[in-house]
Amino acid sequence: MSKILGADVLVKCLIQEDARFVFGIPGGQLTTLLDAIHRFGREEGLEFIMTRHEQAAAHMADTYSRLTGKVGVCVGTVGPGAVDLVPGVYEAYVNSIPILVLTAQNQTWKSYPDHGSTQGCDQLGLFRPITKWNAVVSHWKRIPEMVQEAFRQATTGRPGPVHLDLPVDVLFEEGEEADIEILPPARYRATVAASGDPQLIKQAAEMLAQARSPVIHAGGGALRSGASDEIIALAELLGCPMTTGVTARGTIPEDHPLYLIPPGLGSILARSQADLVLVIGSRLGGFDFWGKSPMWGKPSEQAIIQIDTAPESLGENRQVDLAILGDAKAVVRDIHAVLDTLIEPREESPQLTQYRATQAAWLQNFENLGSSDAVPIHPLRVVKDARTFFPRNALFVTDGGNTTVWTNYLTRIYEPGTCLWAGDSGQGGDGLPKAIAAKLICPDRPVYAICGDGFFMMNVQELETAARLGTNLVMIVNNDRAFGMIKAAQDGSFAKRYIGVDFTDVRYDKMAEAAGWYGERVEDPKEITPALKRAVDSGKPALLDVIVDSQANLGPPDLATAVAIWFEGVTFPEY
Repeated sequence: MSKILGADVLVKCLIQEDARFVFGIPGGQLTTLLDAIHRFGREEGLEFIMTRHEQAAAHMADTYSRLTGKVGVCVGTVGPGAVDLVPGVYEAYVNSIPILVLTAQNQTWKSYPDHGSTQGCDQLGLFRPITKWNAVVSHWKRIPEMVQEAFRQATTGRPGPVHLDLPVDVLFEEGEEADIEILPPARYRATVAASGDPQLIKQAAEMLAQARSPVIHAGGGALRSGASDEIIALAELLGCPMTTGVTARGTIPEDHPLYLIPPGLGSILARSQADLVLVIGSRLGGFDFWGKSPMWGKPSEQAIIQIDTAPESLGENRQVDLAILGDAKAVVRDIHAVLDTLIEPREESPQLTQYRATQAAWLQNFENLGSSDAVPIHPLRVVKDARTFFPRNALFVTDGGNTTVWTNYLTRIYEPGTCLWAGDSGQGGDGLPKAIAAKLICPDRPVYAICGDGFFMMNVQELETAARLGTNLVMIVNNDRAFGMIKAAQDGSFAKRYIGVDFTDVRYDKMAEAAGWYGERVEDPKEITPALKRAVDSGKPALLDVIVDSQANLGPPDLATAVAIWFEGVTFPEY
Protein backbone atom coordinates (compact mmCIF):
# COMPACT_ATOMS: atom_id res chain seq x y z
CA MET A 1 0.00 0.00 0.00
CA SER A 2 1.40 3.45 -0.93
CA LYS A 3 1.63 6.28 1.58
CA ILE A 4 0.41 9.81 0.97
CA LEU A 5 0.80 13.10 2.85
CA GLY A 6 -2.06 15.45 3.66
CA ALA A 7 -0.46 18.07 1.44
CA ASP A 8 -0.35 15.56 -1.43
CA VAL A 9 -4.06 14.91 -1.01
CA LEU A 10 -4.75 18.66 -1.15
CA VAL A 11 -2.75 19.07 -4.35
CA LYS A 12 -4.50 16.10 -5.96
CA CYS A 13 -7.86 17.68 -5.07
CA LEU A 14 -6.83 20.97 -6.70
CA ILE A 15 -5.70 19.12 -9.82
CA GLN A 16 -9.04 17.30 -9.96
CA GLU A 17 -10.73 20.72 -9.92
CA ASP A 18 -8.55 21.79 -12.88
CA ALA A 19 -6.77 24.49 -10.88
CA ARG A 20 -3.92 25.95 -12.89
CA PHE A 21 -2.24 28.34 -10.45
CA VAL A 22 -1.80 28.71 -6.70
CA PHE A 23 -0.87 32.31 -5.91
CA GLY A 24 0.91 33.18 -2.70
CA ILE A 25 4.05 33.52 -0.60
CA PRO A 26 5.90 30.57 0.96
CA GLY A 27 5.92 29.97 4.70
CA GLY A 28 7.30 27.38 7.05
CA GLN A 29 3.97 25.64 7.60
CA LEU A 30 3.39 25.58 3.83
CA THR A 31 6.63 23.87 2.84
CA THR A 32 5.12 20.43 2.38
CA LEU A 33 2.30 21.85 0.24
CA LEU A 34 4.79 23.67 -2.00
CA ASP A 35 6.92 20.53 -2.19
CA ALA A 36 3.89 18.52 -3.35
CA ILE A 37 3.32 21.04 -6.14
CA HIS A 38 7.00 20.72 -7.06
CA ARG A 39 7.07 16.89 -6.92
CA PHE A 40 4.01 16.13 -9.03
CA GLY A 41 1.66 19.12 -9.30
CA ARG A 42 3.56 20.83 -12.07
CA GLU A 43 3.44 17.71 -14.22
CA GLU A 44 -0.36 17.92 -13.98
CA GLY A 45 -0.46 21.61 -14.91
CA LEU A 46 -0.57 23.14 -11.42
CA GLU A 47 1.93 25.93 -10.85
CA PHE A 48 2.84 27.96 -7.77
CA ILE A 49 3.10 31.69 -8.52
CA MET A 50 5.08 33.60 -5.91
CA THR A 51 3.96 37.16 -5.35
CA ARG A 52 5.67 39.77 -3.17
CA HIS A 53 2.65 40.35 -0.92
CA GLU A 54 -0.31 38.12 -0.10
CA GLN A 55 -2.82 40.84 -1.00
CA ALA A 56 -1.51 40.64 -4.56
CA ALA A 57 -1.94 36.85 -4.48
CA ALA A 58 -5.62 37.20 -3.61
CA HIS A 59 -6.13 39.78 -6.39
CA MET A 60 -4.48 37.42 -8.86
CA ALA A 61 -6.72 34.54 -7.80
CA ASP A 62 -9.68 36.90 -8.25
CA THR A 63 -8.48 37.78 -11.77
CA TYR A 64 -8.01 34.11 -12.64
CA SER A 65 -11.63 33.47 -11.69
CA ARG A 66 -12.95 36.42 -13.69
CA LEU A 67 -11.05 35.47 -16.83
CA THR A 68 -11.51 31.69 -16.79
CA GLY A 69 -14.82 31.15 -14.99
CA LYS A 70 -13.03 28.74 -12.63
CA VAL A 71 -12.18 29.06 -8.95
CA GLY A 72 -8.91 30.91 -8.33
CA VAL A 73 -6.66 29.69 -5.51
CA CYS A 74 -4.45 31.72 -3.16
CA VAL A 75 -2.46 30.76 -0.10
CA GLY A 76 -0.95 32.43 2.97
CA THR A 77 1.01 31.07 5.88
CA VAL A 78 -0.16 31.17 9.49
CA GLY A 79 -0.73 34.55 11.15
CA PRO A 80 0.66 37.49 9.16
CA GLY A 81 0.47 35.63 5.85
CA ALA A 82 -3.21 34.94 6.36
CA VAL A 83 -3.92 38.47 7.57
CA ASP A 84 -2.21 39.96 4.50
CA LEU A 85 -4.66 38.12 2.22
CA VAL A 86 -7.64 39.97 3.68
CA PRO A 87 -7.82 43.04 1.35
CA GLY A 88 -7.90 40.88 -1.78
CA VAL A 89 -10.37 38.39 -0.29
CA TYR A 90 -12.62 41.27 0.74
CA GLU A 91 -12.73 42.53 -2.85
CA ALA A 92 -13.66 39.08 -4.14
CA TYR A 93 -16.38 38.77 -1.50
CA VAL A 94 -18.02 42.09 -2.30
CA ASN A 95 -17.96 41.37 -6.05
CA SER A 96 -19.10 37.73 -5.76
CA ILE A 97 -15.93 36.25 -7.24
CA PRO A 98 -15.33 32.56 -6.38
CA ILE A 99 -11.84 31.97 -5.01
CA LEU A 100 -10.43 29.36 -2.61
CA VAL A 101 -8.34 30.83 0.20
CA LEU A 102 -5.93 28.36 1.82
CA THR A 103 -4.21 29.30 5.07
CA ALA A 104 -1.68 27.30 7.03
CA GLN A 105 -2.35 27.04 10.76
CA ASN A 106 -0.37 25.97 13.80
CA GLN A 107 -0.78 22.37 14.97
CA THR A 108 -4.27 21.20 15.85
CA TRP A 109 -3.30 20.78 19.52
CA LYS A 110 -2.05 24.40 19.63
CA SER A 111 -5.02 26.07 17.98
CA TYR A 112 -8.66 26.94 18.64
CA PRO A 113 -8.12 28.33 21.15
CA ASP A 114 -4.59 29.53 20.71
CA HIS A 115 -2.59 29.88 23.91
CA GLY A 116 0.36 32.02 22.92
CA SER A 117 1.84 30.28 19.89
CA THR A 118 4.12 32.27 17.62
CA GLN A 119 1.98 33.71 14.79
CA GLY A 120 -1.15 32.31 16.44
CA CYS A 121 -4.31 33.72 14.88
CA ASP A 122 -8.01 32.89 14.86
CA GLN A 123 -8.07 32.62 11.09
CA LEU A 124 -11.49 31.04 11.06
CA GLY A 125 -12.89 34.13 12.74
CA LEU A 126 -10.74 36.43 10.61
CA PHE A 127 -12.17 35.23 7.29
CA ARG A 128 -15.72 34.43 8.35
CA PRO A 129 -17.12 37.92 7.59
CA ILE A 130 -15.57 38.06 4.10
CA THR A 131 -16.17 34.52 2.84
CA LYS A 132 -19.28 32.55 1.94
CA TRP A 133 -18.08 29.55 3.94
CA ASN A 134 -14.99 28.53 5.86
CA ALA A 135 -13.77 25.64 7.99
CA VAL A 136 -10.78 24.13 9.78
CA VAL A 137 -9.55 20.81 8.35
CA SER A 138 -9.09 18.68 11.45
CA HIS A 139 -7.77 15.45 9.88
CA TRP A 140 -5.98 14.51 6.67
CA LYS A 141 -8.74 12.07 5.66
CA ARG A 142 -11.22 14.98 5.56
CA ILE A 143 -9.25 17.00 3.02
CA PRO A 144 -11.17 15.71 -0.07
CA GLU A 145 -14.52 16.22 1.65
CA MET A 146 -13.62 19.74 2.76
CA VAL A 147 -12.19 20.77 -0.61
CA GLN A 148 -15.33 19.49 -2.32
CA GLU A 149 -17.55 21.45 0.06
CA ALA A 150 -15.43 24.55 -0.50
CA PHE A 151 -15.80 24.36 -4.28
CA ARG A 152 -19.51 23.58 -3.95
CA GLN A 153 -20.05 26.66 -1.79
CA ALA A 154 -17.88 28.89 -3.98
CA THR A 155 -19.71 28.09 -7.19
CA THR A 156 -23.38 27.73 -6.22
CA GLY A 157 -25.97 30.40 -5.48
CA ARG A 158 -24.26 33.78 -5.35
CA PRO A 159 -20.60 32.88 -5.97
CA GLY A 160 -17.90 34.04 -3.62
CA PRO A 161 -14.68 33.26 -1.78
CA VAL A 162 -14.34 30.29 0.56
CA HIS A 163 -11.61 29.49 3.08
CA LEU A 164 -9.92 26.38 4.43
CA ASP A 165 -7.66 26.61 7.47
CA LEU A 166 -5.03 23.86 7.38
CA PRO A 167 -3.12 22.93 10.56
CA VAL A 168 0.48 22.06 9.75
CA ASP A 169 0.27 18.61 11.31
CA VAL A 170 -2.64 17.78 9.00
CA LEU A 171 -0.56 18.79 5.96
CA PHE A 172 2.39 16.68 7.14
CA GLU A 173 0.29 13.71 8.29
CA GLU A 174 0.87 10.49 6.34
CA GLY A 175 -1.67 7.77 5.59
CA GLU A 176 -2.71 5.13 3.09
CA GLU A 177 -3.58 6.48 -0.35
CA ALA A 178 -6.23 3.76 -0.66
CA ASP A 179 -8.15 5.43 2.18
CA ILE A 180 -8.68 8.57 0.09
CA GLU A 181 -11.31 9.06 -2.63
CA ILE A 182 -11.09 12.20 -4.75
CA LEU A 183 -14.23 12.65 -6.84
CA PRO A 184 -14.54 14.57 -10.11
CA PRO A 185 -16.67 17.74 -9.78
CA ALA A 186 -19.70 16.27 -11.56
CA ARG A 187 -19.98 13.58 -8.86
CA TYR A 188 -20.52 15.98 -5.98
CA ARG A 189 -21.89 19.30 -7.24
CA ALA A 190 -24.03 20.72 -10.01
CA THR A 191 -22.02 21.61 -13.08
CA VAL A 192 -24.92 22.63 -15.33
CA ALA A 193 -26.63 25.96 -14.68
CA ALA A 194 -30.25 25.80 -13.54
CA SER A 195 -33.02 27.72 -15.26
CA GLY A 196 -36.02 29.24 -13.54
CA ASP A 197 -39.57 28.12 -12.92
CA PRO A 198 -41.32 27.62 -16.32
CA GLN A 199 -44.45 29.45 -15.19
CA LEU A 200 -42.45 32.47 -14.07
CA ILE A 201 -40.49 32.45 -17.32
CA LYS A 202 -43.78 32.44 -19.26
CA GLN A 203 -45.07 35.32 -17.12
CA ALA A 204 -41.86 37.31 -17.71
CA ALA A 205 -42.18 36.81 -21.47
CA GLU A 206 -45.80 38.00 -21.37
CA MET A 207 -44.85 41.10 -19.36
CA LEU A 208 -42.08 41.95 -21.82
CA ALA A 209 -44.43 41.46 -24.76
CA GLN A 210 -46.94 43.88 -23.24
CA ALA A 211 -44.42 46.53 -22.13
CA ARG A 212 -44.44 49.79 -24.09
CA SER A 213 -40.84 50.82 -23.33
CA PRO A 214 -38.86 47.96 -21.77
CA VAL A 215 -35.17 48.15 -20.88
CA ILE A 216 -32.77 45.28 -20.16
CA HIS A 217 -30.24 45.93 -17.40
CA ALA A 218 -27.38 43.44 -16.84
CA GLY A 219 -25.23 43.12 -13.74
CA GLY A 220 -22.19 41.15 -12.68
CA GLY A 221 -24.17 37.92 -12.49
CA ALA A 222 -24.96 38.18 -16.19
CA LEU A 223 -21.28 38.68 -16.96
CA ARG A 224 -20.21 35.70 -14.82
CA SER A 225 -22.80 33.38 -16.36
CA GLY A 226 -21.71 34.18 -19.92
CA ALA A 227 -25.14 35.49 -20.85
CA SER A 228 -23.99 38.08 -23.41
CA ASP A 229 -25.34 36.41 -26.55
CA GLU A 230 -28.66 35.58 -24.89
CA ILE A 231 -29.18 39.15 -23.66
CA ILE A 232 -28.33 40.65 -27.04
CA ALA A 233 -30.70 38.25 -28.82
CA LEU A 234 -33.53 39.13 -26.42
CA ALA A 235 -32.94 42.87 -26.80
CA GLU A 236 -32.85 42.59 -30.59
CA LEU A 237 -36.14 40.69 -30.57
CA LEU A 238 -37.69 43.46 -28.45
CA GLY A 239 -35.83 46.33 -30.15
CA CYS A 240 -35.21 47.72 -26.68
CA PRO A 241 -32.28 49.49 -25.02
CA MET A 242 -29.67 47.56 -23.04
CA THR A 243 -27.73 48.96 -20.12
CA THR A 244 -25.28 47.40 -17.68
CA GLY A 245 -23.98 48.22 -14.26
CA VAL A 246 -20.45 49.58 -14.28
CA THR A 247 -19.26 46.29 -12.74
CA ALA A 248 -20.74 44.38 -15.69
CA ARG A 249 -19.07 46.31 -18.49
CA GLY A 250 -18.14 44.07 -21.40
CA THR A 251 -21.30 41.98 -21.11
CA ILE A 252 -22.55 43.92 -24.15
CA PRO A 253 -20.20 45.38 -26.79
CA GLU A 254 -20.29 49.09 -26.10
CA ASP A 255 -20.74 49.95 -29.75
CA HIS A 256 -23.88 47.83 -30.13
CA PRO A 257 -26.66 50.11 -31.45
CA LEU A 258 -29.07 49.15 -28.66
CA TYR A 259 -26.54 49.68 -25.87
CA LEU A 260 -26.29 52.77 -23.67
CA ILE A 261 -23.08 53.14 -21.69
CA PRO A 262 -22.83 53.40 -17.92
CA PRO A 263 -22.94 55.65 -16.04
CA GLY A 264 -24.02 57.95 -18.83
CA LEU A 265 -27.09 60.17 -18.91
CA GLY A 266 -28.50 58.21 -21.84
CA SER A 267 -28.67 54.97 -19.84
CA ILE A 268 -30.05 56.80 -16.80
CA LEU A 269 -32.74 58.45 -18.92
CA ALA A 270 -33.70 55.12 -20.52
CA ARG A 271 -34.07 53.37 -17.15
CA SER A 272 -35.95 56.26 -15.57
CA GLN A 273 -38.50 56.34 -18.41
CA ALA A 274 -38.95 52.58 -18.87
CA ASP A 275 -42.28 51.08 -17.90
CA LEU A 276 -40.51 47.72 -17.29
CA VAL A 277 -36.88 46.86 -16.55
CA LEU A 278 -35.58 43.32 -16.81
CA VAL A 279 -32.77 43.20 -14.22
CA ILE A 280 -30.38 40.31 -14.88
CA GLY A 281 -27.82 39.26 -12.29
CA SER A 282 -27.77 42.48 -10.28
CA ARG A 283 -28.95 43.22 -6.76
CA LEU A 284 -29.06 46.95 -7.64
CA GLY A 285 -26.39 48.08 -5.21
CA GLY A 286 -24.63 51.41 -4.82
CA PHE A 287 -23.26 51.69 -8.36
CA ASP A 288 -26.81 51.10 -9.60
CA PHE A 289 -28.05 53.77 -7.18
CA TRP A 290 -30.11 51.11 -5.39
CA GLY A 291 -32.72 51.26 -8.14
CA LYS A 292 -33.93 54.60 -6.80
CA SER A 293 -35.60 57.50 -8.56
CA PRO A 294 -34.54 59.74 -10.30
CA MET A 295 -31.91 57.32 -11.68
CA TRP A 296 -34.70 54.77 -12.09
CA GLY A 297 -38.47 55.04 -12.47
CA LYS A 298 -40.76 55.23 -9.49
CA PRO A 299 -42.06 51.83 -8.26
CA SER A 300 -45.64 52.98 -8.91
CA GLU A 301 -44.79 53.62 -12.57
CA GLN A 302 -42.15 51.03 -13.38
CA ALA A 303 -42.32 47.24 -13.16
CA ILE A 304 -39.19 45.23 -12.31
CA ILE A 305 -38.45 41.64 -13.32
CA GLN A 306 -35.36 40.42 -11.51
CA ILE A 307 -33.29 37.29 -12.29
CA ASP A 308 -30.64 36.08 -9.87
CA THR A 309 -28.99 32.88 -8.67
CA ALA A 310 -29.19 34.00 -5.04
CA PRO A 311 -32.62 34.18 -3.38
CA GLU A 312 -31.38 36.75 -0.87
CA SER A 313 -30.63 39.19 -3.71
CA LEU A 314 -34.14 39.16 -5.16
CA GLY A 315 -35.91 42.34 -4.14
CA GLU A 316 -33.05 43.25 -1.80
CA ASN A 317 -32.77 46.94 -2.72
CA ARG A 318 -35.77 47.54 -4.99
CA GLN A 319 -39.19 45.94 -4.77
CA VAL A 320 -39.90 43.64 -7.71
CA ASP A 321 -42.99 42.64 -9.63
CA LEU A 322 -41.59 39.26 -10.65
CA ALA A 323 -38.59 37.45 -9.17
CA ILE A 324 -37.00 34.49 -10.95
CA LEU A 325 -34.42 32.34 -9.19
CA GLY A 326 -32.00 30.87 -11.73
CA ASP A 327 -28.86 31.28 -13.80
CA ALA A 328 -28.88 34.39 -15.99
CA LYS A 329 -27.83 32.64 -19.21
CA ALA A 330 -30.36 29.83 -18.85
CA VAL A 331 -33.27 32.02 -17.76
CA VAL A 332 -32.77 34.65 -20.48
CA ARG A 333 -32.48 31.91 -23.11
CA ASP A 334 -35.78 30.41 -21.95
CA ILE A 335 -37.56 33.77 -21.79
CA HIS A 336 -36.44 34.45 -25.35
CA ALA A 337 -37.80 31.09 -26.52
CA VAL A 338 -41.25 31.87 -25.10
CA LEU A 339 -41.26 35.51 -26.21
CA ASP A 340 -40.38 34.44 -29.75
CA THR A 341 -43.76 32.71 -29.92
CA LEU A 342 -45.59 35.82 -28.70
CA ILE A 343 -44.17 38.64 -30.84
CA GLU A 344 -42.49 39.29 -34.18
CA PRO A 345 -39.06 40.94 -34.07
CA ARG A 346 -39.58 44.63 -33.39
CA GLU A 347 -37.94 47.71 -34.80
CA GLU A 348 -35.74 49.52 -32.36
CA SER A 349 -37.50 51.61 -29.73
CA PRO A 350 -38.29 55.13 -31.04
CA GLN A 351 -37.02 56.54 -27.73
CA LEU A 352 -33.52 55.26 -28.54
CA THR A 353 -32.88 58.27 -30.79
CA GLN A 354 -33.46 60.55 -27.82
CA TYR A 355 -31.38 58.38 -25.49
CA ARG A 356 -28.45 58.25 -27.91
CA ALA A 357 -28.60 62.01 -28.43
CA THR A 358 -28.58 62.54 -24.67
CA GLN A 359 -25.65 60.16 -24.35
CA ALA A 360 -23.71 61.89 -27.15
CA ALA A 361 -24.28 65.34 -25.64
CA TRP A 362 -23.19 64.07 -22.22
CA LEU A 363 -20.03 62.53 -23.69
CA GLN A 364 -19.07 65.51 -25.84
CA ASN A 365 -17.37 67.48 -23.08
CA PHE A 366 -15.35 64.43 -22.09
CA GLU A 367 -14.40 63.81 -25.72
CA ASN A 368 -13.21 67.41 -26.02
CA LEU A 369 -11.11 67.12 -22.87
CA GLY A 370 -9.74 63.83 -24.18
CA SER A 371 -8.43 65.67 -27.24
CA SER A 372 -6.91 68.56 -25.31
CA ASP A 373 -3.25 69.47 -25.91
CA ALA A 374 -3.09 71.30 -22.58
CA VAL A 375 -0.07 70.93 -20.31
CA PRO A 376 -0.22 69.54 -17.64
CA ILE A 377 -2.00 66.66 -19.37
CA HIS A 378 -5.70 66.24 -18.73
CA PRO A 379 -6.42 62.74 -17.34
CA LEU A 380 -8.95 62.13 -20.11
CA ARG A 381 -6.27 62.63 -22.77
CA VAL A 382 -4.42 59.66 -21.27
CA VAL A 383 -7.59 57.56 -21.25
CA LYS A 384 -8.59 58.41 -24.82
CA ASP A 385 -5.15 57.94 -26.35
CA ALA A 386 -4.65 54.60 -24.61
CA ARG A 387 -8.04 53.26 -25.75
CA THR A 388 -7.28 54.37 -29.31
CA PHE A 389 -3.83 52.76 -29.23
CA PHE A 390 -4.75 49.32 -27.91
CA PRO A 391 -6.85 46.87 -29.95
CA ARG A 392 -10.47 46.03 -29.34
CA ASN A 393 -9.70 42.79 -27.48
CA ALA A 394 -7.08 44.26 -25.12
CA LEU A 395 -7.52 43.48 -21.43
CA PHE A 396 -7.98 46.73 -19.52
CA VAL A 397 -7.36 47.26 -15.80
CA THR A 398 -8.20 50.38 -13.82
CA ASP A 399 -7.24 51.22 -10.25
CA GLY A 400 -7.83 54.44 -8.39
CA GLY A 401 -10.39 57.00 -7.30
CA ASN A 402 -10.77 59.75 -9.89
CA THR A 403 -8.65 57.71 -12.30
CA THR A 404 -11.36 55.05 -12.42
CA VAL A 405 -14.02 57.74 -12.92
CA TRP A 406 -12.12 59.19 -15.88
CA THR A 407 -11.58 55.76 -17.45
CA ASN A 408 -15.29 54.99 -17.22
CA TYR A 409 -16.06 58.00 -19.40
CA LEU A 410 -13.90 57.21 -22.43
CA THR A 411 -12.72 53.60 -22.23
CA ARG A 412 -15.13 51.61 -24.35
CA ILE A 413 -15.28 47.88 -23.56
CA TYR A 414 -16.16 45.45 -26.33
CA GLU A 415 -15.79 41.91 -24.99
CA PRO A 416 -16.68 40.07 -21.77
CA GLY A 417 -13.83 39.83 -19.29
CA THR A 418 -11.80 42.69 -20.79
CA CYS A 419 -12.47 45.21 -18.03
CA LEU A 420 -10.99 44.47 -14.60
CA TRP A 421 -11.49 46.71 -11.60
CA ALA A 422 -12.44 46.68 -7.93
CA GLY A 423 -16.13 47.46 -8.46
CA ASP A 424 -18.33 47.68 -5.40
CA SER A 425 -15.44 47.00 -3.00
CA GLY A 426 -13.63 50.23 -3.86
CA GLN A 427 -10.43 48.34 -3.06
CA GLY A 428 -7.19 50.15 -3.85
CA GLY A 429 -3.91 48.66 -5.01
CA ASP A 430 -5.32 45.81 -7.10
CA GLY A 431 -4.40 47.26 -10.50
CA LEU A 432 -0.84 45.98 -10.87
CA PRO A 433 -1.57 42.47 -9.49
CA LYS A 434 -4.64 42.16 -11.71
CA ALA A 435 -2.70 43.23 -14.79
CA ILE A 436 0.06 40.70 -14.06
CA ALA A 437 -2.45 37.90 -13.62
CA ALA A 438 -4.34 38.92 -16.77
CA LYS A 439 -1.16 38.71 -18.84
CA LEU A 440 -0.20 35.41 -17.19
CA ILE A 441 -3.60 33.92 -18.05
CA CYS A 442 -3.89 35.51 -21.53
CA PRO A 443 -0.27 35.82 -22.71
CA ASP A 444 -1.20 36.44 -26.34
CA ARG A 445 -3.45 39.43 -25.68
CA PRO A 446 -2.39 43.01 -24.93
CA VAL A 447 -2.89 44.04 -21.30
CA TYR A 448 -2.82 47.65 -20.15
CA ALA A 449 -3.65 49.32 -16.87
CA ILE A 450 -4.36 52.93 -15.93
CA CYS A 451 -3.78 53.56 -12.24
CA GLY A 452 -3.69 56.57 -9.97
CA ASP A 453 -0.34 57.18 -8.33
CA GLY A 454 -1.81 56.74 -4.84
CA PHE A 455 -3.22 53.27 -5.43
CA PHE A 456 -0.30 52.19 -7.62
CA MET A 457 2.09 52.56 -4.68
CA MET A 458 -0.01 50.23 -2.50
CA ASN A 459 1.37 47.15 -4.29
CA VAL A 460 4.38 48.60 -6.08
CA GLN A 461 6.51 45.64 -4.95
CA GLU A 462 4.79 43.52 -7.61
CA LEU A 463 6.96 45.25 -10.24
CA GLU A 464 9.47 42.51 -9.49
CA THR A 465 6.81 39.81 -9.91
CA ALA A 466 5.92 41.03 -13.40
CA ALA A 467 9.57 41.14 -14.46
CA ARG A 468 10.29 37.67 -13.03
CA LEU A 469 7.26 36.15 -14.77
CA GLY A 470 7.88 37.95 -18.06
CA THR A 471 4.36 39.39 -18.13
CA ASN A 472 4.82 42.20 -20.64
CA LEU A 473 1.95 44.48 -19.71
CA VAL A 474 1.77 48.28 -20.01
CA MET A 475 1.16 50.21 -16.80
CA ILE A 476 0.13 53.86 -17.10
CA VAL A 477 0.38 55.83 -13.86
CA ASN A 478 -1.73 59.00 -13.80
CA ASN A 479 0.56 61.04 -11.57
CA ASP A 480 -1.07 64.05 -9.88
CA ARG A 481 1.00 63.65 -6.69
CA ALA A 482 -2.10 63.28 -4.53
CA PHE A 483 -5.01 61.14 -3.44
CA GLY A 484 -7.02 63.16 -5.95
CA MET A 485 -10.55 62.06 -5.09
CA ILE A 486 -10.17 62.77 -1.36
CA LYS A 487 -8.38 66.04 -2.09
CA ALA A 488 -11.34 66.98 -4.31
CA ALA A 489 -13.70 66.38 -1.39
CA GLN A 490 -11.56 68.55 0.87
CA ASP A 491 -11.43 71.18 -1.87
CA GLY A 492 -15.18 71.33 -2.41
CA SER A 493 -16.64 70.65 1.03
CA PHE A 494 -13.96 71.62 3.52
CA ALA A 495 -12.74 75.01 2.22
CA LYS A 496 -9.48 73.60 0.78
CA ARG A 497 -8.22 72.41 4.16
CA TYR A 498 -6.01 69.70 2.69
CA ILE A 499 -4.72 67.04 5.05
CA GLY A 500 -3.14 63.67 4.34
CA VAL A 501 -3.58 63.83 0.58
CA ASP A 502 -0.42 65.25 -1.02
CA PHE A 503 2.73 63.34 -2.12
CA THR A 504 6.25 64.29 -3.07
CA ASP A 505 7.35 63.80 -6.66
CA VAL A 506 8.27 60.14 -7.19
CA ARG A 507 9.87 58.91 -10.42
CA TYR A 508 7.74 55.84 -10.97
CA ASP A 509 9.44 55.26 -14.32
CA LYS A 510 12.82 54.97 -12.59
CA MET A 511 11.38 52.59 -10.01
CA ALA A 512 10.13 50.43 -12.86
CA GLU A 513 13.51 50.50 -14.60
CA ALA A 514 15.17 49.37 -11.38
CA ALA A 515 12.88 46.32 -11.37
CA GLY A 516 13.76 45.41 -14.96
CA TRP A 517 10.90 47.21 -16.71
CA TYR A 518 10.90 49.77 -19.49
CA GLY A 519 10.16 53.14 -17.91
CA GLU A 520 9.39 56.59 -19.30
CA ARG A 521 8.00 59.83 -17.89
CA VAL A 522 5.53 61.66 -20.15
CA GLU A 523 4.70 65.37 -19.74
CA ASP A 524 3.61 66.34 -23.27
CA PRO A 525 0.19 65.02 -24.38
CA LYS A 526 1.48 64.62 -27.93
CA GLU A 527 4.01 62.08 -26.61
CA ILE A 528 1.46 59.69 -25.08
CA THR A 529 0.91 57.60 -28.21
CA PRO A 530 4.60 57.48 -29.23
CA ALA A 531 5.48 56.52 -25.65
CA LEU A 532 2.91 53.70 -25.74
CA LYS A 533 4.52 52.41 -28.92
CA ARG A 534 7.98 52.54 -27.35
CA ALA A 535 6.61 50.73 -24.31
CA VAL A 536 5.17 47.87 -26.38
CA ASP A 537 8.23 47.68 -28.62
CA SER A 538 10.54 47.38 -25.60
CA GLY A 539 9.65 43.71 -25.17
CA LYS A 540 9.46 44.21 -21.41
CA PRO A 541 6.81 45.09 -18.87
CA ALA A 542 6.53 48.85 -19.33
CA LEU A 543 5.48 51.78 -17.16
CA LEU A 544 4.60 55.29 -18.30
CA ASP A 545 4.72 57.89 -15.53
CA VAL A 546 2.30 60.50 -16.90
CA ILE A 547 2.15 63.89 -15.17
CA VAL A 548 -1.53 64.85 -15.20
CA ASP A 549 -3.28 68.07 -14.26
CA SER A 550 -3.90 68.03 -10.51
CA GLN A 551 -6.50 70.77 -10.83
CA ALA A 552 -8.55 68.72 -13.29
CA ASN A 553 -8.48 65.89 -10.75
CA LEU A 554 -10.18 68.09 -8.17
CA GLY A 555 -13.56 67.25 -9.59
CA PRO A 556 -14.64 65.02 -12.46
CA PRO A 557 -17.92 66.62 -13.56
CA ASP A 558 -21.38 65.11 -13.45
CA LEU A 559 -21.08 63.36 -10.08
CA ALA A 560 -23.37 65.60 -8.03
CA THR A 561 -26.48 63.41 -8.28
CA ALA A 562 -24.54 60.24 -7.64
CA VAL A 563 -22.82 61.74 -4.60
CA ALA A 564 -26.21 62.88 -3.27
CA ILE A 565 -27.50 59.30 -3.44
CA TRP A 566 -24.32 57.67 -2.05
CA PHE A 567 -24.19 60.13 0.86
CA GLU A 568 -27.93 60.14 1.50
CA GLY A 569 -28.60 61.32 5.07
CA VAL A 570 -25.20 63.02 5.44
CA THR A 571 -25.02 66.79 5.87
CA PHE A 572 -21.69 68.34 4.95
CA PRO A 573 -20.44 71.20 7.16
CA GLU A 574 -20.82 74.77 5.96
CA TYR A 575 -17.82 76.21 7.83
